[in-house]
Amino acid sequence: MLTLFLIRPITVSDNAAMAAIIRRVMPEFGADGPGFAIHDAEVDHMHEAYAQPRSAYFVVEHDDHIVGGGGVAPLENAEPDVCELRKMYFLPQARGIGAGTAMMQRCLDAARSFGFRRCYLETLTGMDAAQALYTRSGFTPLCAPMGGTGHFSCDRFFIRDL
Repeated sequence: MLTLFLIRPITVSDNAAMAAIIRRVMPEFGADGPGFAIHDAEVDHMHEAYAQPRSAYFVVEHDDHIVGGGGVAPLENAEPDVCELRKMYFLPQARGIGAGTAMMQRCLDAARSFGFRRCYLETLTGMDAAQALYTRSGFTPLCAPMGGTGHFSCDRFFIRDL
C-alpha cells in the first residue's frame, strides 16, 4: 500500500495542531518533566518562532491532517555555523511510512541553505527509532551537550557535518 504525505512549511493555522502533537508524543517517551522541550515557550507559537533568520519548521500532512513536524534553527550559545534539529515529533500513524527520513532531508537541506556547517540534536534514552534515524542520516554521538538549549533532562547528543 502506498502511503502519501506532504511536507510543507508550517503556517500560523498549524500552531495548535503541532502543539498538540508535541504534548502527546513527548510523554509517550517519558519526556514531559522539567528540562524537556515540551515546556519551551515556542511550543504554542511554532510558526512565529521559526519565522526568524536561519530558521525553518516543516509539518507532515497526511489525509489532510498534521501528523508531525520538525525544524532547524541556530543552536543557542554555540558557534554561528551550528544549527539544531528541533522538535521533530510524529504521531504513531506517521511513523514507519518514510516521513522521518523525508523530514530529516528537508531539514538538513534547509540548514545547508542557511549556511550552517554542522547540525546538532539532543534526545533521550528510549527514543530508539529516532536514534536509528539519526544514525542512518549521518549523525554521530557526542559525550556531552553543546550550546545552551535548557533541555537538561536530555541524555543523548548527536552531531553531523553538513
